[in-house]
Amino acid sequence: MMTSKIDNPVMESVREGNDRLLKLTESAIGKIISLSEREAGDKNFLRLGISGGGCNGLSYRMRFVAEPKKGDILIRAGEALVLIDSKSALYLKGTHLDYSDALISGGFKFSNPNAKSSCSCGESFSI
Repeated sequence: MMTSKIDNPVMESVREGNDRLLKLTESAIGKIISLSEREAGDKNFLRLGISGGGCNGLSYRMRFVAEPKKGDILIRAGEALVLIDSKSALYLKGTHLDYSDALISGGFKFSNPNAKSSCSCGESFSI
């Protein structure tokens, strides 16, 4: 079970988001929780963001972090705690995040309504 640093003073500057910004499937929630328990140690938050790069211009990036930054948006999905910076939120609004453990084409899958095109692997997109 994940514990969070909700009593952290930085949390006062964090806004609560909802599934209109990012909707996680039960499969994605389960995988985030299991990865956090196995890999993240005391890093209880999954930071989801957008960066320049990839074959289509913008790439999704995910990593576990110990605490939020000022201005982050917190999405609570079950026991999964996801942080999104306000700039990335503009690109992610309405995105659905799923996870598949299929041998071929498995992993996290982003369904982003803002993406005009994406690469075949689904890891980069353009607006």
